[in-house]
Amino acid sequence: MARLEGKVAIVTGGAQGIGAAYSKRLAEEGAGVCVADVADGGPVVRVIEQQGGKAISVTCDVTREDDTKRAVEETVKAFGRLDILVANAGLYTHLARMKATELSVEDWDQVMAVNVKGVWLSAKAAIPEMQKNGHGKIINIASSVSFKGAPGITHYGASKAAVLGITRSMAQEFGADGICINAIAPGPTETETGLAVETDEMRARRAKSAQARAIKRTGLPEDLVGLCVFLASPDSDFMTGQTVVVDGGGIMW
Repeated sequence: MARLEGKVAIVTGGAQGIGAAYSKRLAEEGAGVCVADVADGGPVVRVIEQQGGKAISVTCDVTREDDTKRAVEETVKAFGRLDILVANAGLYTHLARMKATELSVEDWDQVMAVNVKGVWLSAKAAIPEMQKNGHGKIINIASSVSFKGAPGITHYGASKAAVLGITRSMAQEFGADGICINAIAPGPTETETGLAVETDEMRARRAKSAQARAIKRTGLPEDLVGLCVFLASPDSDFMTGQTVVVDGGGIMW
């Protein structure tokens, strides 16, 4: 039997990259999936349906509370419930590298709006439905940068460190409601979205990062989806407030 049979999930940023991989794998495990993204989630939905799964697509800007609420409403309307939230939407791939002293206030605010406020608003919309069921799983997406830092992306590093704080604080608040809230912290991961905009400098940086790991290769979306399923499943029912680094052994703690 599929591990998530009868469950329903929302994946923010689920139309492309790692989010698309999460969406497809949750569906493979039996979950009904809402692909919530500012990009068109139709192609991911079609793949899921062709493989016998169930999915819908909802246009959702996670910085807008009305959008996150509507994503939850449309999910419940389509599937009757909500069990899992993967708060994956975030800004990273297209961020220009620059020193913290060169960042504009607009650069900073945009990253914080998506990567921090978006995680909070998504959970804020999802939790009331989970409380009705007496259980739920929220999986936030942090980053290995939260632990080791990285030059040129101070705003991104700060935003992902904030995700750790959100995860721990909300886990404390909603554990009594049966809601487990954990985070995945990927290292640099190769996706089709990233490869489409990759420069020679980015390629060299990725290769250098791979050599600094215990497992000396680039991470792939497939390296992350198994942990996502575990955190979404009953197998992790006594685990909350935790962050698991998945970066091939670049960080060990």
